Amino acid sequence: MGIYDFTIYDSINQNAFHLGEKKAWLDVDGNEFISFREYKSKVDKIAAGLQKKGVIKGDRIGALGKNSHQYFLLYGAAAALGAIMLPINWRLSEEEIYFNLNDCLPKIVFADNEYQDLVRIMKKKLSSVEHFISFDKGEELFDDFDSLMQDGECFARAEVGSDEGFVIIHTAAVHGKPRGALLSHRNVLCTSMHLNYSLNIREHDVYLNIIPLFHVGGLFNAFASFQAGALIVNMSKFDPVSAVEIIQKTRVSIILEFSPMLSSIIEQLEKKGADITSLRTVIGLDNHETIEKYQKITGGSFYSIYGQTETSSMVTLGGYDERPGSAGRALPLADIRIIDDLGQQLGLGEVGEIAVKGPLVFQGYWNLPEDNAYIFRDGFLHTGDLGCFDENGFLWYKGRMSEKELIKPGGENVYPAEVENIILKHKAVEKVVVFGVPDPKWKEAIKAVVKLKNKEKLDAQELIDFVGDRIARYKKPQYVEFITELPLLKNGMPDRAKIKELYGANK
Repeated sequence: MGIYDFTIYDSINQNAFHLGEKKAWLDVDGNEFISFREYKSKVDKIAAGLQKKGVIKGDRIGALGKNSHQYFLLYGAAAALGAIMLPINWRLSEEEIYFNLNDCLPKIVFADNEYQDLVRIMKKKLSSVEHFISFDKGEELFDDFDSLMQDGECFARAEVGSDEGFVIIHTAAVHGKPRGALLSHRNVLCTSMHLNYSLNIREHDVYLNIIPLFHVGGLFNAFASFQAGALIVNMSKFDPVSAVEIIQKTRVSIILEFSPMLSSIIEQLEKKGADITSLRTVIGLDNHETIEKYQKITGGSFYSIYGQTETSSMVTLGGYDERPGSAGRALPLADIRIIDDLGQQLGLGEVGEIAVKGPLVFQGYWNLPEDNAYIFRDGFLHTGDLGCFDENGFLWYKGRMSEKELIKPGGENVYPAEVENIILKHKAVEKVVVFGVPDPKWKEAIKAVVKLKNKEKLDAQELIDFVGDRIARYKKPQYVEFITELPLLKNGMPDRAKIKELYGANK
């Protein structure tokens, strides 16, 4: 913690001093406000409680729960101690949740009551975990969350540098296993600075927190609003009916969303006739019709972005009206280049791999030195995404490289190989190719083109349910098409390009 370091806990201290009793957080489920001063006070007490349980700098803290003020407080306490948060996607299957937890060997695990039975099942396999704590009231295996704050002791602040780890977020499985992306204090604060500068977020703003805190977008946008001194209005889980009521009641001005969130809000708005004209800024990914309808209703702005977990959520941002369909321009602290297979920079309009360097680039994958050496070659992060720049500096996303093909239903990342591996476990399936197709609701949906074994029969819904029972349900196909023969390459592998050409419709 040198003279040049600034961490998330420094930002917490700064806001407590300057903003004091201004409201920082509202949990709409319990109608509970927390001021900036109260947030810091509780963070300090939780840090002391964690320290008493043996948590030190560098230890991982697992978290499995819906958005809540307790969850956000835990992030602050981890920052104070130099511990590393390990938020778990609660939409994953039991096997996936266990893998992500055990991958990073947490010392302590927090869970909602909703997920505590699941944690109890895997308790014996979580050999690194010394304590289990409830985000709610404790029972059996789990200690009570508030018990962390009862002693009133002061914690010993750790020497934490800006580039040290703050959170590990597991990405989608490229080759069958997720990878834990380690992000630093600097990564979070740079994204906050970019958002606050670009969107002019100020103390009078109200941010509706509807993206889960296990998601890089949800977490980083919440911290950006917190750092700007805005009020964060929190929903434990997105519901369009409640969202419309909350936007009107609390005068929400900013949200981050992924399709179909905004369209479902507009649909409820049209049914209820509510007033959401306070909503001046929406950031996210959506279709033209939804964006233009929102702008007509509110007069607000929509901002498109390009980024990934490995780039701290975003490296470009731009107003929809500037270049509809583009991902915006490069942020001030992002050096973005379009390169060919040899790493040479391409010219305007030429499509190649998007490569990035700068303080938004993450610290690497947890305990995967070979993967890190590969993606960080030639002094840049190789994203695996394809794109091009136009003459005005706007980035146009052109999909994934074949080696890292990715599907993004509703803002989630799904790799075809992961879904294909599950489908191939069905006794009736001989071969399968999975890819993304355009979808009016999800923007992009998952389609499986399947060849069955001789004399086998299988219903599409049966196969969809088969996948949904084994991995996160958002990874199951929305569309299944059975065919008698798959086009093959000379080496006997499926010809993915030809299959997508023939069967790329969403049916």
